[in-house]
Amino acid sequence: MIPNFILFENADFTGLKNILNTEKYSKIWVLVDENTAQYCLPILQDSLSPEFTLNIIQIPSGEAYKNLGICQNIWQKLLNEKTNRKAILLNLGGGVIGDMGGFCAATYKRGIDFIQIPTTLLAQVDASVGGKLGVDFQGLKNMIGLFQAPKAVCIYTPFFKTLPYEELRSGWAEVIKHALIMNADYWQALQVDHLDQITNWDSIVRDSIAIKSQIVAQDPKEKNLRKSLNFGHTIGHAIESVSLETSQPLKHGEAVAFGLLMECFLAHQQNKLDQQSLSIIQDYILNIYDYYSIENMDRKQLIQLMLQDKKNENDLINFTFINKIGQFEINQSATVHQINQALDYYQSLVPTI
Repeated sequence: MIPNFILFENADFTGLKNILNTEKYSKIWVLVDENTAQYCLPILQDSLSPEFTLNIIQIPSGEAYKNLGICQNIWQKLLNEKTNRKAILLNLGGGVIGDMGGFCAATYKRGIDFIQIPTTLLAQVDASVGGKLGVDFQGLKNMIGLFQAPKAVCIYTPFFKTLPYEELRSGWAEVIKHALIMNADYWQALQVDHLDQITNWDSIVRDSIAIKSQIVAQDPKEKNLRKSLNFGHTIGHAIESVSLETSQPLKHGEAVAFGLLMECFLAHQQNKLDQQSLSIIQDYILNIYDYYSIENMDRKQLIQLMLQDKKNENDLINFTFINKIGQFEINQSATVHQINQALDYYQSLVPTI
């Protein structure tokens, strides 16, 4: 689902102000975590005050808190303050804030308006567009949720200045994914050795949003074409979920980057992707992302998580593959043996100490 408006904001947040002035909301809530409360909320408050009164809900940061328990806290806060259906929730943060805040807004009193104000690269190019909302359940990512478009998405790339490098790198995986599935020229434009070299963030975010919006507009409920956006996520989500139980949890984008690489290996293994393309993608990803060992991960647990993927059909693990850079194939499958070979392939690239 495409938002009613995707607004590339200036420092005054003119687009957001126009919406708030037009709709005359009864109460304006802002959902933040401790990080966006410190670094991003002051920017928003400086732009909106004193014209608008902002009511703050703060939750802990991190995927571990993306659950129904935290949702209950949010709903209770809204209820305690007698929030009616004419209120709005501004979700100021990364993917967790956007997913969970949108989910809470879409279900509170059968739905109040919400606006996504993504503060991370990952959220701006991926989570904020498409209308997917939800929380994790029983160790499975985004298992409880729904599709609902936000009132608007407000993009402000100077928020990136508040991010540690690891967060930029996490979001970069989704940028890479968009290029690999849809645009070989875009892939070429992304060839950098280090993300600190990038100065044209507005252009990159616009291009990535354009690719995702084009796909979502044609298939909002993920019945066909939108499955292409799952590239890298079938294996990536499983690795991310298991890593969260360790002392070295992966960020979402890091897990997706390694998932992209392993799913490219699966495509090569099935004679869909040539060796040269696999090598190019391998060298690029391993140059940007730190090595991460999966040697001690329980393979049966990883496979079981992949078997629970929402996009599976006919008891087969569903993948999106690329057959060349810029061209995808949906509804692909691989055997457990082949998936284990892909995991072995990735682990073989990790230097031994």
